[in-house]
This record gives sequence, structure tokens and C-alpha cells, in this order.
Amino acid sequence: MEAAALKLLPPDTRDEGTQRCRVGPATLSALGARIGAPLRVSLPAGCCLCTAWPRHDLADGYLQVDVSCRTAGVTAGDLKGLTLNIGQLKLLAYRHLKKAAVKVVLKSSALKKSTPKTVLQETIRELLRNVYVSLNYVVTVAPNLENPVVCIEILSVDPLTDEAGLITPQTSIKIKEVVTFEWYRHLSESSAKTSVAGLDDVEKSLKEIIDLPFHFPKTFKKLGLSVPNGVLLIGPPGVGTTLLVKSVAREVGAYLFCISGPVIYGSRPGEGEENLRRVFEKGREMSCEGPTIVFIDEVDSLCPKRGGSNNAPEDRIVAQLLTLLDGVGREGKMVVIAATNRPDALDPALRRPGRFDREVIIGTPTLKQRRSILQLLTCSMPVSTDVDLVKLAEMTAGYVGADLTALCREAAMHALFHSSLDSAETVINTADFQEAFKKIQPSSFRSAIGLTECKPVTWEQIGGLEDVKLKLKQSIEWPMKFPQAFARMGLSHPKGILLYGPSGCAKTTLVKAVATSCHCSFLSVSGADLFSPYVGDSEKILSQVFRQARANTPAIVFLDEIDSILGSRSHCQTGHGVSERVLSVLLNELDGIGLKVTERRGGKLQLEGQCQQQSDEERK
Repeated sequence: MEAAALKLLPPDTRDEGTQRCRVGPATLSALGARIGAPLRVSLPAGCCLCTAWPRHDLADGYLQVDVSCRTAGVTAGDLKGLTLNIGQLKLLAYRHLKKAAVKVVLKSSALKKSTPKTVLQETIRELLRNVYVSLNYVVTVAPNLENPVVCIEILSVDPLTDEAGLITPQTSIKIKEVVTFEWYRHLSESSAKTSVAGLDDVEKSLKEIIDLPFHFPKTFKKLGLSVPNGVLLIGPPGVGTTLLVKSVAREVGAYLFCISGPVIYGSRPGEGEENLRRVFEKGREMSCEGPTIVFIDEVDSLCPKRGGSNNAPEDRIVAQLLTLLDGVGREGKMVVIAATNRPDALDPALRRPGRFDREVIIGTPTLKQRRSILQLLTCSMPVSTDVDLVKLAEMTAGYVGADLTALCREAAMHALFHSSLDSAETVINTADFQEAFKKIQPSSFRSAIGLTECKPVTWEQIGGLEDVKLKLKQSIEWPMKFPQAFARMGLSHPKGILLYGPSGCAKTTLVKAVATSCHCSFLSVSGADLFSPYVGDSEKILSQVFRQARANTPAIVFLDEIDSILGSRSHCQTGHGVSERVLSVLLNELDGIGLKVTERRGGKLQLEGQCQQQSDEERK
């Protein structure tokens, strides 16, 4: 047949819900199809199953399809303006089905509660009578005020066939699942793959909290365990908490209901509490269908610490959320996840078992995690073979996921501007990433105290001082690169190094060379950065410097001209009080006394060394 192209037209209103496909006589003849024979029409978004019928005007070259039986990805809007090939129409053999199992989608939860099972069974039998179906196809029901059903998904058929199956009055239809349209639509929309890299341990922890209690309730009851009410995610901005929650919800098949703190507040008194109650009521309604996650982003803006004189509305919101969290466990399959980067600003009453049962800390990505993130970001980019992702991961200490995304985007833009804009041969090379490094700095250091970047200096640029350079390498580089050797010899890496000498003997240059060769975070602090006219402010600033360094390890804290910062406690003179207090704070920080909750715990240097050893082996 020469005229193989068929232009798609909207279906006739008389054919809606009849599963009919109207084609011209020449197409019917080419297919060898009799009237009413089942056809499979292949579309860009999927397939639909229909029956062959001639057009009323007997015109060839046109196709009118009723997509009432189709795969999940096909919608009526996908058919506009399409031109199909006759090869995309396939005549199918069919068999009478003995059994079929279906999932029924109803309009609302109220109809689900009020519709008796016997009535629903009869309705489904009537709707599916003499309908051709295939496995995993969805049969859409025409809108009707009296009909509570939106669509029917075919879960299994007997006998199993790749062709079409005809549901007759003798077919036994079993309703396996009944869900509401909102639940079904949400799960269909969230079925797209969400890629998350570098957060495997946190993702596993979240799955344990959410998935296990919902799928094994009898085991939890036998062990006397209660279902967790809530999880608090703590991490710096841009680390990927929202993306992580979406990925976990998709993998466990949970309904995700996202809200942000400022959206809850209203203009009139009591409106915020009412909005919060409405959110939890919606979550309880969805939890009757299956696992439900209520995700509160930026929870610190919603629940600040109580006790201030002018924050009565916030206090009422906090009290309302505490009451709602206490009732979550009894409501069913619902868990509350909150995310914040300021855990100290939260009201302490929230952070106890029974409300937020577990606090999951997401620190700045380690070397191995940064490498995984870079692999994910560059997998769809035309990256040159000379780009070493291991080397890039080493150079991005302190970068979070958002920073790495911006870095790759900036490198791609640089490569695009230095080639013809319409060229298909654009390749991103190492030089593009080097240029991107000049523009994209770690977001965690944008509000840091002191200087956070230095001009790169190599060891070869420093003449002489071979013994000093060797000592610095042994003290700083070797513990990072060879932690197993240090552990085997029973050696610990030094916490601090004091460089002293006359002016101009390259003390600062040596520190820059160490920071360049180690590819670690760098913080340079002077006396002007530390001292403040307010009592206690200098000590607080120094603690904040060490907190930022610990959160972005491996890091080097460089205290330049330390004699101007610290005093001697042996000479108690007037005016030395601030220096003595700063010295006490420095001694405590060097001893490692106390950690903030936002700082990553564990032997991070050991992790970095393992990754370094692994990358060396791969290079070999």
C-alpha cells in the first residue's frame, strides 16, 4: 500500500467509550481485518487496544482512535497532530478470558467508603463486558454522575496471552485493590525515576523507618515495637534532602504530601493552626489507602523556640504541631518527615522520641560521595576522556550536591561559549572545569569567617626548606593518603602545627602549598576577623570557625599572626581578658571537646584515605 501515512483525528463523540478505531476501507483491506477485530495501535507514549471499524465517510488516510483501553502513559492529548504509519497498526488474535484480576480507581474516598462491595463488583462486570483487554492496560470509564469508577487497571489475566483477551459474561472478575483517583494519579506521576547519588546510607536508614513498619506490622506488634511517628533530616543547604525524600517515597510506593513552613501561616488569628490541622487530616485520609509521607520543608521557620515575648502566633503553631504529632502513631500508615539546616532554632519539645523519633544527619559529601554525584551528573554530558572524575572529587572538598550541579553546568556553558553554538561536536574538557572552579565556590563557605580560598601554590614553587616541606607532608598529607599505614604503626595524625620564624621566610606560602596539594577546605583567620567589641563574641566566632571546618572536613584552619590573637595566661595584665578567653576556647577546640549536631560524626579522614587508596588502584 503506497499511502501508508494515516493522519490522527479526534474520535467521533458517538464512539467515546466504545473502544472503536475508525479507518478507511483501504487500510482495513491492507490489514486484512474484519469489522470489530482487535487492533493494537502503537503511539509514541505507549499503546492502545481498540477494534477496527470503517469510517462513516469511507475516506482513506485518516484514523480516529478511542483510547479507552491503553497503557498507563497514553493520554488523549498525546494524539493531537500525530501522523501514524500503517505499520503501527497490528491485527491481534484474541481469546476468551476465564479469569481477570483488576485494580479499581474510584472518584473519592467518600465513594470508596459508601459503595458496597457487591454493588462495585456488579458495576465492574457491567463496565468490562465485551471489552478487549491486555495485561497492565488501563480501561478508562466515560464520565457519569451515577458511576463512581474512574478507570480499571488489568493486573492479571487467565489464560495469559500476549495478544488480546475478551472479557465475556462468563469471565470471573476479581477486584484485588480499590484506590481513590488522587492516590492513583499521584503514584502514576511519581513513577518517573529520581536519581540520587552519594546518599545511600541515609536513604537506607529512611527506608527502614518508613517501609518496614508499613509492610511488616505483625512482626512489629509481636516484638512490641511502635511505628515511628516522625523523622528529622538535618543537613546543610543544597545537600539534597528534598530530592532524597521524593526518591524514597517513590521507591516504597508512598503518597508524598509536601508543605513548607511559611505556607501554613495565614493573615487572621488561628488560620495557621487550621491549615496545619487540614494538612494532617489530608494525610490521615491518604493513609487509609497506603503508606503516606507528610514532608515539612524548612520546619525551623514553622516551629521556632518558644518563650519570646512577641511570638504568640508561632507558639500556638508549635503547640498545635506537637499535639498532631502525638496522634500520628494511632492513625495508621502515616509518617512525618521534616527537614532543616538550623536544628538549634527548633523548639526542644519537637526533638524527642514519640514526635521526631530519629534524627538523620546528612553531612557534607565525602570524597567517595562526591565522586558518585559527579558520575551521575556527567553521565548524560559529552565529557572528554581526559576529565578525571576522581581528581575532580578530590578538588571539591566542601561542595554539596547543588554546588557540584552548578559546577558541571558552568563547565558546560564555558565549553558551549568557546565553540560554535549550533555545533554538535561540543565536548567538555578539563580546562572547562578549571574555569568553572573560578566561579563556583562551596556554598557553605559563602558566609564563612575569614578567607576561604587561596592562590594555588605548588611545592616546586618554594625553593629550599626541604626538611620543613617533608615535615609538613608527613604531618598533613600522609595521614590523609595512607591512613592504613598510620593505623598499622599505631600513629595518630597531629591536630595542630605551629610555624614560627622571622618575617618573609615563607610561612604563609608553605600553608598555601599544603592546602593546594591536599585539596581540602581552607579557612584563614586573622585577629581582625576574631575580635569584637561585644563580650563573648570573639569566643563565639572562633567556635564557629572550627564548626565550619569540622562540617567541611578535611579542612585546614590557618591562624595567621597567632601572637596577635592569643595572650599568655601567665601574665595577667589588664586588657588581656579577651585573649585569655579566646585561648581557652582554642584549647578546647583543639582537644575536640563537644560536637554540634550538624557536624558529621565518624572517622572521616579514614574514609577519605580509603577512597584515595581505591582511586590510586583504579588509576594503576
